[in-house]
Amino acid sequence: MSESEPLTGEALALDLVNTRPLSGDGRVDLLGTPRQLSRWLALEADRLEEGHAQEGHAGEEPGAGDLIPVHAVRGHTEAVVRALLDAAEPPAAALRGLTEAQRAAPAVRELGWDGTTVTAVPRRTGPLGVRVAAALAEAAVDLLTDPAIGRLKECEADGCVMVFLPAHPRRRWCSPARCGNRARVARYYQRHSAAREPRP
Repeated sequence: MSESEPLTGEALALDLVNTRPLSGDGRVDLLGTPRQLSRWLALEADRLEEGHAQEGHAGEEPGAGDLIPVHAVRGHTEAVVRALLDAAEPPAAALRGLTEAQRAAPAVRELGWDGTTVTAVPRRTGPLGVRVAAALAEAAVDLLTDPAIGRLKECEADGCVMVFLPAHPRRRWCSPARCGNRARVARYYQRHSAAREPRP
């Protein structure tokens, strides 16, 4: 797995927070361009609500303006997540920001008929970035109010800022292929270099 690829598979809100990994030059933005946002939305399409996934991938591509509300929701979500990791009160501005993002494009269950039954598909209106941000803010609210948030962890690998909800209490890394492998290689190197050192 490449460091430039977004880490996916956690709760959607954590996948969003994890789009700002740490590199040798500081934090990297894996959603820094409309194209990167488009690729990430494609990766997460099955996890976004059905109505949004249809709207977001029906020929509509993100523009530069769509990044702003998505980045804002990511910042608010990360602020709350970091506070919870520190067992601190989340910033009120971040909580308000997530509420406002949902309010900007609320999901309305659009009723329809499929020939045999009445259907209800959630739909949001407004610019793509606002709709995406609302769906992501809603995912953040679901995560942050879930009792499972008490298991939230930050990766133990040096120089990693990724966060995750472990299914197993002994999980230590964001990804076995990313940080887990790096840690195993480092331990192997330390053991073998210590064995090669001459004894006095």
